[in-house]
Amino acid sequence: MGRPVTMFTGQWADMNLDDLAPLMKGFGYEGLELCCWGDHFDVDRAVNEDDYCDKKKEQLAKHGLKCWAISNHIRSQAVLDIIDERHKSVVTDEIWGDGNPGGVNHRAAEYTKRCARAAKKFGVNVVNGFTGSSIWPYLYSFPPVPQKWIDDGFKLLAERWNPILDVFGECGVKFALEVHPTEIAFDLYSAERALETLKWRPEFGFNFDPSHLLWQGVDPVKFLYRFRERIYHVHMKDAIVTLDGETGILASHLNFGDHRRGWDFRSLGHGTVNFEEIIRALNDIGYKGPLSVEWEDSGMERCHGAKEACDFVKRVDFAPSNIAFDGQFDR
Repeated sequence: MGRPVTMFTGQWADMNLDDLAPLMKGFGYEGLELCCWGDHFDVDRAVNEDDYCDKKKEQLAKHGLKCWAISNHIRSQAVLDIIDERHKSVVTDEIWGDGNPGGVNHRAAEYTKRCARAAKKFGVNVVNGFTGSSIWPYLYSFPPVPQKWIDDGFKLLAERWNPILDVFGECGVKFALEVHPTEIAFDLYSAERALETLKWRPEFGFNFDPSHLLWQGVDPVKFLYRFRERIYHVHMKDAIVTLDGETGILASHLNFGDHRRGWDFRSLGHGTVNFEEIIRALNDIGYKGPLSVEWEDSGMERCHGAKEACDFVKRVDFAPSNIAFDGQFDR
C-alpha cells in the first residue's frame, strides 16, 4: 500500500530513544510518532535550540526511521481540565508551577502553542493530543446537570483553544484530537459539536483511534465517513468488550488488565476491532498518512506485541483498486 507503519512512543518513554529506535526498526517499523516526554522529543529545546530538530532527525535517520507526527497527549489534557493533584504526574514542573488551577491551564495552553512551533521546525505537520474537558465529570446527569453547564463547557473549548489554533494556523500545522473518554469530544456526536463550536476551522481535526469508539458502541467506520475531511492521523489500536452478565461497560473501577472489567485494550489482532473495514474506509476517504501503532495490552509482553503488531498492520493494509474489476466485460 505504501502507508508507513509507525510506533507511537508514549508507552515506551521509559526507554531512551537511542535504544528504542533500533529496536523498533528491527521489528519492521518505518517511523516513530514521537511523544513529547522522556527523551523522545523536547518541545522547548526544539523551539529554542537551532540544531535540536536536525539532530533529532539524524538520530532517527541513523536507524532508517522517519517521523510524521509528534504527540502532546498528556500535557494538552491540562488545557481544559478542572485541575487537581492527578495532573501533577502528567505535566512538567514548569506547567504545574504552584499548582494554582488557572495557572496550570494557562501554562498548558502556552506549551501546546509551542508544540505547533516545534512541529514546524521539525518538519512535521501534525501534533496529536488531547483537549481535556471541564464537563466530563457531568457525563451522567445526576444530580441533574443544567444544560447551561454543558453549553458553557463547549464555550470554554472555544475560549481556550481558538488562541492555540491561531498559532497552529500560523505554523501550518494541524492539531489532531484523539477522540477519547475524558476529552471534550469522546464519541461521534460530541466530536461533531466540538467542530461546530470551533466553527470547523481547518487547524482542528482528529487522530482516529478505533479502540475508544468500539467499547462505547460507536462504529469506527461511521466515524471515518462522518469526518472524512478531518482525519489527520490514524492510531492502530485494538480493544475487546467482554460483557458476560457480571462485567460492566464502565469497568467497575477496576484497572486495565483485570479480568473482571467489561472491556480492555488488546494487542492488534487480539481484540474485536474490524480493521479490514477500517482500511477499506481509509482507502475510500483517501487517507494516505501513517498507520501508527499505539500498543497497549496488560496481558502481553510488549516487545512480542510490538513486533506482532507491526506484522499485523502490514498484513491488513492494502491499496485501493485502480481499475473496475469487471471493466474487462465492457470490451
